[in-house]
Amino acid sequence: MAEEEFDVIVLGMGPGGEDAAGRLAEAGLRVAAVESGLVGGECPYWGCIPSKMMVRAADLLAEGRRIPGIAGDSIVSPNWSWVAERIRDTTDDWDDKAAAGRFTDRGGHLVRGFGRITAPGEVTVADRVLKARKGIVIATGSQASVPPVEGLAATPYWTNHEAIETDVLPESLVVLGGGAIGAELAQVFARFGSRVTVVEAMDRLLTVEEPEAGELIERVFADDGIEVRLNAKAERVSHGDRGFAVELGDGSRATGDRLLVATGRRCDLAALGVGAVGLDESAKFIETDGRMRAAEGVWALGDVTGKGAFTHVSMYQADIVVRDLLGEPVHEAEYQAVPRVTFTDPEIGAVGLTEAKARERGLPVRTASTLIPSSSRGWIHKAGNEGFIKLVADGDILVGATSAGPNGGEVLSMLTLAVQERVTINRLKHMIYAFPTFHRAVEAALKGL
Repeated sequence: MAEEEFDVIVLGMGPGGEDAAGRLAEAGLRVAAVESGLVGGECPYWGCIPSKMMVRAADLLAEGRRIPGIAGDSIVSPNWSWVAERIRDTTDDWDDKAAAGRFTDRGGHLVRGFGRITAPGEVTVADRVLKARKGIVIATGSQASVPPVEGLAATPYWTNHEAIETDVLPESLVVLGGGAIGAELAQVFARFGSRVTVVEAMDRLLTVEEPEAGELIERVFADDGIEVRLNAKAERVSHGDRGFAVELGDGSRATGDRLLVATGRRCDLAALGVGAVGLDESAKFIETDGRMRAAEGVWALGDVTGKGAFTHVSMYQADIVVRDLLGEPVHEAEYQAVPRVTFTDPEIGAVGLTEAKARERGLPVRTASTLIPSSSRGWIHKAGNEGFIKLVADGDILVGATSAGPNGGEVLSMLTLAVQERVTINRLKHMIYAFPTFHRAVEAALKGL
């Protein structure tokens, strides 16, 4: 087998891996980047960018339907082909030539294929053995997690990939999973005219968020015509000429032309061969220190670290990895204020600890909430003004917050800063909040603490 020597080998070219590999190559290191899929990873081809284009299109339809009673009359005629065309254009029809060129133009070496760590400082890709003088960076992201439901594997189910790529709007759709991905796509397809059923095994939607967030989205989904089945465990799936049938534990069934499986993400550490560098291949994630070091000569970033399957987390960690490898000053990773946004309408922005997580840690929790419709901007906004602000405090320190409502993810920014810098509740109470804005509702919530 041919052996090639590099300074650094980067496994995975998602946003974080691409950024790290490109910057290290620009710095003069000999860098090999190994990628079995598309350079750029999930985000530009199936994740954040195309899915949010779909969300934007669906939100425009909803806004058009809100015109009567406020600004005049409206007739809204959805056209899925325009959405599909925009996504094809944005992804270059799922072609990564431009992205690959950006990396090689920076001096990097792109190796196509699946890379496996076969010894310390060594990665094997098919019949090529790559040696790393300085280290290996694991940035392989995650894949859709498909549950072992009887019959499911034998059917042509969708993951988010097929849902993003579809040129044809399904007449009906069953969504298995009520997390962020399932909720976003369910609302998109419903607003374009699909009959949508969401099946969730837990007792609420968006289970990682505050219960109030799941309850809010369930109410909004009802207005969108989406049927939500909670405490509904899928036991069997079948597919035939009449589409999909999902048999549920309570004896009922959900049917649709298409089935979208959105039950989370997973990382396969055994397939990566991390045991060759002393890491636990049976673990769900790779443990790292504050400099993203996982083992001697091994760094990890992104989904595989278990700090959130978000592009912003991988980019944050990539900067630390690059600085550490180049011997530059490093501010070690902090995760007390990781922001997360579910881009439903209304948006669910959240940061830090939920009330339940804070109580699990034994913190002396105080909480307060206010409803967006009762705020000045919410009253002005009128149609589509559903939402709330919830604050979670540990004594006098804000440790978590949820900003649900129109532009909820944007309002979240000030709360993220407050949680990151451990700003006191007393200090937040003595700020000036612009009137009339959605973020002014934060001031109202603070009065309850």
